[in-house]
Amino acid sequence: MTKATFTPRVFSGIKPSGGLTLGNYLGAIKRFVGMQGEMETMYCVVDLHAITVWQDPAELSHATREVAAGYLAAGLDPAQSILFNQSRVSQHAELGWIFNCVARVGWMNRMTQFKDKAGSGAEKVSLGLYAYPSLMAADILLYHATHVPVGEDQKQHVELTRDIANKFNHDFKVDFFPETIPVIDGPATRVMNLRDGTKKMSKSGESDMERINMRDNADTIAKKFKKAKTDPEPLPDTLDGLKDRPEARNLVDIYAALSDTTSEAVIGEYAGAGWGRFKPALADLAVDKLAPISDEMTRLMDDPAEIDRILANGAERARAIAAPILARTYDIVGLLR
Repeated sequence: MTKATFTPRVFSGIKPSGGLTLGNYLGAIKRFVGMQGEMETMYCVVDLHAITVWQDPAELSHATREVAAGYLAAGLDPAQSILFNQSRVSQHAELGWIFNCVARVGWMNRMTQFKDKAGSGAEKVSLGLYAYPSLMAADILLYHATHVPVGEDQKQHVELTRDIANKFNHDFKVDFFPETIPVIDGPATRVMNLRDGTKKMSKSGESDMERINMRDNADTIAKKFKKAKTDPEPLPDTLDGLKDRPEARNLVDIYAALSDTTSEAVIGEYAGAGWGRFKPALADLAVDKLAPISDEMTRLMDDPAEIDRILANGAERARAIAAPILARTYDIVGLLR
């Protein structure tokens, strides 16, 4: 069997459930923008994943546009990257069903995010929440994507995507789907809670002070960073000195990511500094970087028709790539069309 070659292509997506946070920006969107020009890039608002738990229909539509606005405001160029929402491309759901029949139940049972989200109520959650990793694999492999920028917490799902691709290729004696590579890099691929550095920053946290929302204005951004939880010790001389200081490490990582440098370089600059010096500097940096994005998101959300036009155009371009790949998948499986 001849080994297939695949065009380098990036695919990733964000779920529209609640507003965007700094975690979405540093862990995903900023990296998406940075990969433009390196290879073909496709970015999605994964609204089919959102409905694995119940969503108010009006809020879902609003959140879908808001994620798209976040992409655009951060610098994603819809002429250079393909930007669309998942449900506009029906091939995602079609390939997702085929992959439901390829993936094994044991694989799904090992997915740690399902266990975390379902908790003790696993018997009551939707089948979609249980099976969504196979839809995520379909999202990626529908475009023969070779690279997926993800946070550390999503690495397991990309590994499952590789398992599904390999099993499909093995079962049908083809070399049709690529082994996708997870791209995990940067100082803040997992942004933590501003009030508890052991927890991930979340849209659904109890207090709004736990997170930076991408729609926060300059004053709110500054206030949240200045009030972020820290410890009484100054910053150390080396990064190892932050090993057991999760809140301190989180703020250093955020500073590094916002300033396009490394956490080691930040420590080098601020070694010995107290929080009275560091937190105002971080607040100023965050306002400088984030406030223009917030303002542009507000402008875009005031023109939903323009967002919808961009998403529809992106979906048309996505379907042009997806349709022949799904058609060939049907032929391989033996499904008559």
